[in-house]
Amino acid sequence: MRRKIVLLALLCLPGVCLAWWSDDWNFRKEISFDLGKTGANIAGSVQDAALLIRLHAGNYGYFGDAKPDAADFRFVDGDDKTPLKFHIERYDPVNQLAFIWVRVPQLAGASNSQKIFLYYGNSKAAAASDAGGTYDKNQALVLHFNDVKPADATSYANNPTASTAEFNPASLIAGGLKFNGGQWLKIPASSSLRLSPTAGATMSAWVRFDAPQGDAYVLALQDQASEFVIGIKGAHAYARLSSAAGKGEAAAATDLTAGQWHHLAASYAAGKLSLYVDGALTGSAPVQAAETGAEFTIGAGRNNDHGYSGELDEVQYSNVARSADWIATGARSQGIDASLVAYGGDSQREAQKVSYFKVTLQNVTADGWVVIIILAAMFLIAFLVIVSKAIYLRRVGAGNARFLSEFEKRSDDPIALARETGLDAMKDQQHPALMRAMPGATGRFGQSTIFQLYERGVQELNVRVGAKSVGARAVTTLTPQSIDAMRATMDAAQVRLTQKLSANMVLLTIAIAGGPFLGLLGTVVGVMITFAAIAASGDVNVNSIAPGIAAALVATVAGLAVAIPALFGYNWLNTRIKEINADMRVFTDEFITRIAEHHAD
Repeated sequence: MRRKIVLLALLCLPGVCLAWWSDDWNFRKEISFDLGKTGANIAGSVQDAALLIRLHAGNYGYFGDAKPDAADFRFVDGDDKTPLKFHIERYDPVNQLAFIWVRVPQLAGASNSQKIFLYYGNSKAAAASDAGGTYDKNQALVLHFNDVKPADATSYANNPTASTAEFNPASLIAGGLKFNGGQWLKIPASSSLRLSPTAGATMSAWVRFDAPQGDAYVLALQDQASEFVIGIKGAHAYARLSSAAGKGEAAAATDLTAGQWHHLAASYAAGKLSLYVDGALTGSAPVQAAETGAEFTIGAGRNNDHGYSGELDEVQYSNVARSADWIATGARSQGIDASLVAYGGDSQREAQKVSYFKVTLQNVTADGWVVIIILAAMFLIAFLVIVSKAIYLRRVGAGNARFLSEFEKRSDDPIALARETGLDAMKDQQHPALMRAMPGATGRFGQSTIFQLYERGVQELNVRVGAKSVGARAVTTLTPQSIDAMRATMDAAQVRLTQKLSANMVLLTIAIAGGPFLGLLGTVVGVMITFAAIAASGDVNVNSIAPGIAAALVATVAGLAVAIPALFGYNWLNTRIKEINADMRVFTDEFITRIAEHHAD
């Protein structure tokens, strides 16, 4: 119901529909970025930022429409054409939580209308998560701590080799670490983690602590002569850079709030050390850096001193100096508030682009096609019977109408038409077989069945009056037995004509009775196969059941499609046959009566 309300509201808004990136995906969600004063308040432009998309029941209620592992997730830029690199840190459809990092090529400063789209709802999609591609070449280290054994998400693979920290599965962004003042995590030295005086460096982390610290190192890049540190002293955050070339320290002007998450970042560029707290510049110091390259330590110093006590999450290190706007973008897209990211509505691909009939037929099994082919043959036969029989009955009805019109004009002489059509010339012939005794069937009165009865009656009369003129009333008389014999002969002829009229009607009754049962057989077999496949695969969800059931029902539909037209055609044709048969019965009685009047004993 919620989805229907949302989609109805979207349909009522003019101009909101954009081109659909791919017809293979059924749903999409709009995600916008507000860099204006009402949002993240970032004035400059930012390129290649990896932004956190945090989905939960409050902003995304359709976890059930995506694959269980979110393998069908795709992110597309605002032009609805350009796919974006992304990777999933955690996806939990049971608890309705998802943490996804998306690389956005460019964010325009002070803009409040920039957007991307999340596409989902494609059961056949393969996973496209690309952690390394989510970050640019200058991002040398990203630790999400989404597992007991943390790993670098960048393509540099600067993975920790030693850790005594405690894993926390429910931290700020999925998992995190806890430190007690004597725990640490270390990453071996590498060329990508070096601090270059010309290129600079940037590092950041999220921290939360409950008690004042001593001189705790949150992040530290140290060798024998140099160090680049983010630390906390008491409740004050600071950044320190020292080497043989000089020493400088930038400290925050205000205390950090205990028990709350704070984003700490430090950067060095062109002789200046800067400290950022929650995305805002809070202190800077002039200092000259020297080449620094050693192991990267988290939660303590190089010698396991300066221990930090508290929680920590999302450590990042860049081997270039990032801009203040770049740092603010990360801080204001990753926290609980995440003022940079706004989540719009969900929309569904237009229904007319989906051929449900085609999708259903694609899932019909081989046994279902066998039944459908048999039913198609039955339908063709029934159609041919209905058409041919309708044409034949129309011709019979037209011939009967012409004959009766001519016969009534000569009501005083019932055998006048016999003389006009030459039937009296057969008076000297012996009784031929029925089908040979109807020479006028394709003549003046076409396929008239009544004329054929008339022919038979005249032949019987000719036999009984002998060689005398059949046109003279008083030439001879007919006994009651002769009249009864003539009636019996005409009745027999009527029965044969009725059989001819009803020929092949049994094919329609077979289609009416057998079509639905054949269709039901195909449906039952298809349902059996569907449930057997589900039992074998263990995949019990509506997306795996519905296509098979829908395809199985195609056989029932085919059976009804055969039976219903056959039923209508049969009833209409049968009614016409009864009318013609009634006309023949009436004519037989009238003809015998008139013959009796003219030749009564």
